[in-house]
Amino acid sequence: MTLVHRFNNFIRERNLFQKNDLLILAVSGGIDSVTLCELCHQSGFNFEIAHCNFQLRGEESLRDERFVEQLVAKYQVPFHLQRFDTKEYAGENRLSTQEAARDLRYDWFQSLLQSKKDAGKNACLLTAHHANDSIETLLMNFFKGTGIHGLQGIPTRNNTIRRPLLFATRNEIQEFMDRHHLDFVEDISNKSDKYTRNYFRNKLIPSIREVFPQVEENLMDNLSRFQDVEILYNKALTEIREKLVEKKGDELHLPVLKVLKTPAYKTVLFEILKEYDFFPGQLPDVINLLHAESGKYVDSSTHRVLRNRKWLIVSPKHSTSIQHILISEDDHTVSFQNGIMRISKEEWQSGSRFETDALVALLDAGEIEFPLLLRPWQQGDYFYPLGMKHKKKLSRFFIDQKLSINDKEKVWVVESRKKIVWVTGIRIDDRFKIKNTTARVMRLQVQQAQ
Repeated sequence: MTLVHRFNNFIRERNLFQKNDLLILAVSGGIDSVTLCELCHQSGFNFEIAHCNFQLRGEESLRDERFVEQLVAKYQVPFHLQRFDTKEYAGENRLSTQEAARDLRYDWFQSLLQSKKDAGKNACLLTAHHANDSIETLLMNFFKGTGIHGLQGIPTRNNTIRRPLLFATRNEIQEFMDRHHLDFVEDISNKSDKYTRNYFRNKLIPSIREVFPQVEENLMDNLSRFQDVEILYNKALTEIREKLVEKKGDELHLPVLKVLKTPAYKTVLFEILKEYDFFPGQLPDVINLLHAESGKYVDSSTHRVLRNRKWLIVSPKHSTSIQHILISEDDHTVSFQNGIMRISKEEWQSGSRFETDALVALLDAGEIEFPLLLRPWQQGDYFYPLGMKHKKKLSRFFIDQKLSINDKEKVWVVESRKKIVWVTGIRIDDRFKIKNTTARVMRLQVQQAQ
């Protein structure tokens, strides 16, 4: 079967696009993108060519641009050209040159696709990634550390991007080029081993091939198997997650004992937390939380995993809608659903005036340990109401106070060392009251939301 037939079969089997769709081909002028152009031409697809000149290689960059212009003339298709000041962009955004080029390239491609969509056309972007590219990606992901998803290599589709050459090896593409006497230009940087992908391509894989001659064929088979494995893997994860995770507002609640009894619980935790910007290197610290005391936590850039009694709680770090808020000794104000809580310490002398405002709590600072935990009350909570020597469940206390159902739903508490120190706006705990020996007080004040 010819490469053209296999190309069309692959597109049809993967449902990458339809015959009448408009295809924007990302063309560098190299062997892979030239092959993609010829295959689309021989298949009768409606396509246009887009070329990026990153202006990084002087005359060689201009040579590539002129070559792609010749391809456009050959196929008589519309041409899209964009020149970038890549070095300036990289410097302004503190990116590597490769990262900057990628951002610039795909942002421009998306703007092209959007313009076609605005014109009422169904368009997608085609890149010329092939099987060897996918193999290299598999190996790079494996060695740098990844989940199952990274072992699938390059996906055939990603939103509006399609990769219809992933079935073909580099050798098959070269044979197609030779058979059809197609010209191409070569980026000399592809031979430099200072880039990670080039090292895998030029050094590592050829070395492995000396021991395992069928390495590429075997890895291609593995890519297919890993895709099937991920389907089963995700199905099992979904079932485990549904049994393990309780969703409360913006938070995820995971019972510690249930986590520890879950098969492969470390992997399960990683898969749950990676969606919230936690990295594999943080997993040992998260595992330690399963055996830590309340108040310990691990942060990602956007979220926090907190150990609270028998639970791990995942919540966004900067949100007033979260249900569990840690207060550190350096915090002076925190926002929560009921408003703002202000925290301060001050000297206390016998005879000082007590506060009568229900929204203010004065506590013996010597009895308080940080971090404090601000959270909604829950069934089973108890405290020692000021003036009482015996504990009382909050549910019973609220009945005594004649709180309505709506009022009870708005009650938050402050904890220190798993002990409630203040039922906010209602009563402090007797164990933390100011005594004759108190030298410093902690002042908590709630400014209610309007």
